[in-house]
Amino acid sequence: MADLTDGRDDTDSGHGPLGAMTLCPVPESVPRARRWFRKFIARHDPACSLEDCQVMISELVTNAIVYGRAEKEWRVRVAWWREGEALRVDVHSPGHPGRVRMREDAPDDAHGRGLRLVDALADSWSVGPSAYGGTVVSFVMEKAWPS
Repeated sequence: MADLTDGRDDTDSGHGPLGAMTLCPVPESVPRARRWFRKFIARHDPACSLEDCQVMISELVTNAIVYGRAEKEWRVRVAWWREGEALRVDVHSPGHPGRVRMREDAPDDAHGRGLRLVDALADSWSVGPSAYGGTVVSFVMEKAWPS
């Protein structure tokens, strides 16, 4: 299940996201997040690699599902914003921001490379407290809409 918005009511004012979704913390939400991001961002015609954005969204939503912790029912929230020429994508989940870190991985590790991929593909990324409580991990693609 996902609650979705394409930001049509908010983009004219410049205050809201271009798109957003709220996802159940289940594995099926990862491909759903990729598909809906691509569908909603397409009308905004960004110049950055949508494939790279989809990879990073997959990694961050997967991390949110695997590592998110809460005592009650929770959701993963994903939103994307235009900030001047840049595209920023936020992934919110429960848990403490201090627990988010890049791991040292061994060559035979099957997991643990998500933030390394984000670090390699994004122009920048950050982690901090979420406005919803918990953690938000964000990445930025500069020059998504060059002047």
